[in-house]
Parts: sequence; C-alpha cells; structure tokens
Amino acid sequence: MKEILIASQVIIALGILNVWLVRANKATNFRGGSSRTMEEEFRTYGLSTNCMKIVKVLKLSFSGLLVLGVWVPVLALVGAVGMAGLMLAAVLMHCKVRDPIYKSLPAASLLLLSLLVALGARA
Repeated sequence: MKEILIASQVIIALGILNVWLVRANKATNFRGGSSRTMEEEFRTYGLSTNCMKIVKVLKLSFSGLLVLGVWVPVLALVGAVGMAGLMLAAVLMHCKVRDPIYKSLPAASLLLLSLLVALGARA
C-alpha cells in the first residue's frame, strides 16, 4: 500500500507541474469552455487573473508537499487535503460552465488520488 501512496503522490505532483509550468499557455482538450490557455480558462469560469495566480501558488505548493511527503508523511496529508479541495473546486467549475464530462476527468482523477493519499497518510 505504501508504494501505491508514493506513486499517487508523485503522479499528482508531476501532473500539476505539467499543467501549470509546461502547458499553461497551450491548448488542451480539457480546458473549460473553449479556452486555449490557463488565463482564458479562469476567465471562462468567471475568475480573475489574481485568483489564477493564487491557485497556481497553492497547487505548486501542495505538489511540493506531496513530494516531500514521501519522506515526511504529515506533509503528504497536508498536500493531499489541500489538493483535494482545489480539485473539487476544479470539477465544480467545469460543472458551472456545463462542460462535457470528459473535460473534468483529469481534475476528478487527481481528486480521487488526493483523497487516497490523504486517507493513506492518516493510517
């Protein structure tokens, strides 16, 4: 089980790093509405650029905590709970703009992995 939790922590962190540092200004099939960049996506949801910057800092911070949590489990718990909250918000934003279900699958997957890590880190 420990290996599954560690793998989940790394998958979440790498996924977030990819989205926010590598692909933020690139179109994907999973962006909300018809958005082509992260900034456009946040506007689609009715959120400001400042909100986007805050979410970026939080997601990158929680990703860091998940990686550090490989060695310090309490950090994995904090990172996973924080990430789960942000991923729940992401799923809800897709619902808000009535996206097709497939667009929320990455966020929903990271939400489930975050909950798995949080529950495992508590044990």
